[in-house]
Amino acid sequence: MVIGAGFAGLAAATALAEAGVRVHVLEARPGLGGRAATFRDPATGERIDNGQHVLAGCYTETLRFLRRIGSQTLLHWPSSLRVPMIDEGGRRSELALPPLPPPFHLLAAVLAWDALTMADRVAMLRIGRGLRGQLRVDPRETVRQWLVRHQQSPRLCRLLWEPLALAALNQSIDDAAAESFVAVTSRMFGSDPDAATLLLPAVPLDELYVHPSRRYLESAGSVVAANSPAHVLFADGRVSGVRVRDDVTPARLVISSVPWFAFEELCAGPPSPLTAIAANAAALGSAPIVTVNLWFEDFICDVPLLGLPGRTFQWVFDRRQITGPACTHLSLVSSGADAICAAPNDDLIKTALEEIGAAWPAARRATVRHAAVVREKRATFSLKPGSPPRPPTVTPVPGLLLAGDWIATGLPATIESAVTSGHRAARAALDTLCLPS
Repeated sequence: MVIGAGFAGLAAATALAEAGVRVHVLEARPGLGGRAATFRDPATGERIDNGQHVLAGCYTETLRFLRRIGSQTLLHWPSSLRVPMIDEGGRRSELALPPLPPPFHLLAAVLAWDALTMADRVAMLRIGRGLRGQLRVDPRETVRQWLVRHQQSPRLCRLLWEPLALAALNQSIDDAAAESFVAVTSRMFGSDPDAATLLLPAVPLDELYVHPSRRYLESAGSVVAANSPAHVLFADGRVSGVRVRDDVTPARLVISSVPWFAFEELCAGPPSPLTAIAANAAALGSAPIVTVNLWFEDFICDVPLLGLPGRTFQWVFDRRQITGPACTHLSLVSSGADAICAAPNDDLIKTALEEIGAAWPAARRATVRHAAVVREKRATFSLKPGSPPRPPTVTPVPGLLLAGDWIATGLPATIESAVTSGHRAARAALDTLCLPS
């Protein structure tokens, strides 16, 4: 059984089905997708993701998962990384990695980026080895402390490192651990020239992976059940079954892919070997993401993705250019949004309109047809230094395996971490069942 039907759970379930195992997937919510789901906006009828998700060329496990379920063609895959930005002064520039082998692609991009001074460029060259994970990282350091130690200028931190940390870690460079940041940069700027390319889903997330996964599983004889809140049962120190309301199903093997904040309830009254894992999961902090979706009557960005460094909303996505005429809104995303998550919707919409208007004067003259706010209060777990340790895939309790972005994958709370954990859990399950992976 697989409990949870987000990226981690569906990656695990489809990997098992690919190996010939019939799987029973249980999801507590009415719909599948977990924290990467899609819903219908009641005012416009458009299907909206609960947050804009971006993949990267270094997401090898995620791309393998999407190939398995036949939806890898539903990604916009540009030839190289190109990120247009408008700074707080209204100056527009673009960070573009040319098609050169690493690390020369990053070197060329920095030299050509006209938003930087010569001193900024020199500072950037100093950190090249550190970005590729070739220099020591103190686990007690925040990202900013690590950047300062590597003599990064305040302007570089504001224009490049802070937006990257917020996008990849969902926390500011003042809060997130440097270890997690380097785990991302070493993959993006390592040996693969395509690793830093940003991939945007060309369809809502339910079309990208939820529906294809369900079709894949059901065609292989597996069962997918939503609205099925599950609890793991134990007997004699091992997993004995799963209870959904009043129904108990015996189970030899369970993969839990629930998020950290739901694990303690899933394993209520766990055997003593699980108590430390449950306590650490409960102690993990959370970081929110707030998205304001704006429907304009007569305004369209000239790029699908735009960075707004230094603002409350750091990224703008033009859904019309990304997904086509089925979506007609802009999504303004605020990562690490602790300071604004509790703000009233009207205030958030006002801030979003002010910031897009300041960056793009044409937006000030446009008519807003509709606006909607989406809050994901526990979008990711906290990556602050000194956070509780993340658990491994294989638990001390026979029959219980763990998946989810919060498992010890060596990555921050990303789709790639979730899928990696799901694939690891599937391999461990096949080993337990003595089947080839």
